[in-house]
Amino acid sequence: MADWLQSTVASGSLLLAVPVALLAGAVSFFSPCVVPLLPGYLSYVTGLSGADLQAGAERFRGRMAAGASLFVLGFAAVFVTYGALFGALGRWLTEHQDVITRTLGGLTILLGLAFIGWVPFLQRDVRVHAVPGVGLASAPLLGVLFGLGWTPCIGPTLSAVLTLSVNESSAGRGALLALVYSLGLGLPFVAAALAFRRMLGAVGWVRRHQVWITRLGGVLLVVVGLLLLTGWWDLLIADLRSAVADVLGETTVI
Repeated sequence: MADWLQSTVASGSLLLAVPVALLAGAVSFFSPCVVPLLPGYLSYVTGLSGADLQAGAERFRGRMAAGASLFVLGFAAVFVTYGALFGALGRWLTEHQDVITRTLGGLTILLGLAFIGWVPFLQRDVRVHAVPGVGLASAPLLGVLFGLGWTPCIGPTLSAVLTLSVNESSAGRGALLALVYSLGLGLPFVAAALAFRRMLGAVGWVRRHQVWITRLGGVLLVVVGLLLLTGWWDLLIADLRSAVADVLGETTVI
């Protein structure tokens, strides 16, 4: 495990991809399909009504945190599986890495434009509408359904992270990127459960600025796509690899 971690860090690629995955997850959380529905999500995964959540936010904090965490674990399991599969796929295609990287760059640009709202046919609602019963026991299953079917808003950002997983050419690294994406999307869920009343105020702010938040996320994806398409992504990775190697070399000497 230690050798894998050292080689992964020394490669430099995850040093660039991990922050992108984390930010992509956070952007997904603040999308129009997630933040405005937070009270509903929390009510469903805890089995508490909206009135109970507001009146007894402090009293039910443990239950709310547990429900949100179980919900996050559900969709994280789905995303990590995706990441591992796409990473393994990239490993099989390494001999065509240059062409694949540029193709994925073009796809990521398209996904960014879709997230901004300029590619309408990629924003059709294909959610899984069947849902389990309410309460803590159903929270993980609801998370799984969220991961499988909530594509209108998280689809472009998740797909961009999966393209980076393919570029990593490793099931382990692909799974790691998907896990980081899940943390970027999931930790705000848990934070909202722990600070429900403050979250209600934040929801109003996000709604007022949602267009710009969505556009910012789309621009992020377009920039990543351009880096992949032009080859600058690999150049940045090479620079990071060299910098990390120098640091590790100095540490070894010391």
